[in-house]
Amino acid sequence: MTWSMLHSIRTAGLGAFVGLLASSATGQWPNYPTRGIPRLPDGKPNLMAPTPRTAEGKPDLSGLWRVENSNRVIGLTGDVAQDLRIEEVQPWARSVARERLFSLGKDAPMARCLPPGLPSLNAFPAIFARIVQTPELILIVYSGAGTNDAVRTIFTDGRELPRDPNPTWMGYSIGRWDGDTLVVSTSGFNDRGWLDFNGHPQTESLRVTERFQRRDVGHMEYEMTLDDPNVFTRPISLRMDKELVTDTEIEETVCENERDSGHLVGGSAFRLSPESLSKYAGTYEFGLGRQVTVTVADGFLVFQEGATGLKRALVPQSELLFVFRNNGGEVEFVKDVQGAITQFITRGGGNDQKAVRKEP
Repeated sequence: MTWSMLHSIRTAGLGAFVGLLASSATGQWPNYPTRGIPRLPDGKPNLMAPTPRTAEGKPDLSGLWRVENSNRVIGLTGDVAQDLRIEEVQPWARSVARERLFSLGKDAPMARCLPPGLPSLNAFPAIFARIVQTPELILIVYSGAGTNDAVRTIFTDGRELPRDPNPTWMGYSIGRWDGDTLVVSTSGFNDRGWLDFNGHPQTESLRVTERFQRRDVGHMEYEMTLDDPNVFTRPISLRMDKELVTDTEIEETVCENERDSGHLVGGSAFRLSPESLSKYAGTYEFGLGRQVTVTVADGFLVFQEGATGLKRALVPQSELLFVFRNNGGEVEFVKDVQGAITQFITRGGGNDQKAVRKEP
């Protein structure tokens, strides 16, 4: 099995291409049993066993972890600001994110063999995090999902954060224990990283606070708070569960020198006015009662299936053709003879589906 991410700068209608990033796999020892974890009578790992502890009595966070795959987590990976009101994103940051969205992420760090932002490293389900814990420091090695391996050092020896750090991709991190919860504070980021797949920027004022709590052998509660007043008017908290990955290993992940970067053409320059976009807004229905709500948000359409489904940005390529930012799939709207939008057809993976617009 190959762990890779189709970084959706590519769309079939545009002929843009991405798939350039890296090759990674489940590992050289895919069936090697994880040592030191309790097992059930049938030999399977007992993920509900009590939390392991270090010689100092602290929870031992060591292991290979991956975020649990859920629509909520995937949504946060795409847009960390999805729960904010428009006015809670600084105007300049909204403008930057909007242009990056329209370009389909052509200049995303991952598309240029550069590190993704810290939220993506922790929230994207195809990225693994190996934690190595010692009394003085904790290492986290991130691998997978088509990016270079990234290494973080979290110092737990009592030092303070540097006062005037040289800006870096991963920042500078210190950790302390609050009972059984590891609290990590990070600052010193550069302004080149993206906070999410859609392209919200970060600045050197970014401060990140993380909380790690291992509930048992196989499950960890994780919370990240992003505080960048130059980008958002209030801090954003992202919560997710992580699960231990056992009896397997992963290989290193290396971005292959942008060998295909010349094919990244991004999105078109086509734009629609808010008034024009409003003509597409409404409720549509697939067969079997599946409903989709299409709304307008800050210059593009938002596609949401069901009341709790992912909110996915639709980027216009022509008057009727739109593409999903998250996977490059197409949505083609259909007009009647009077020019009113009556339905749309989704295309992707060889599975076309039609949804009919419901009457108001």
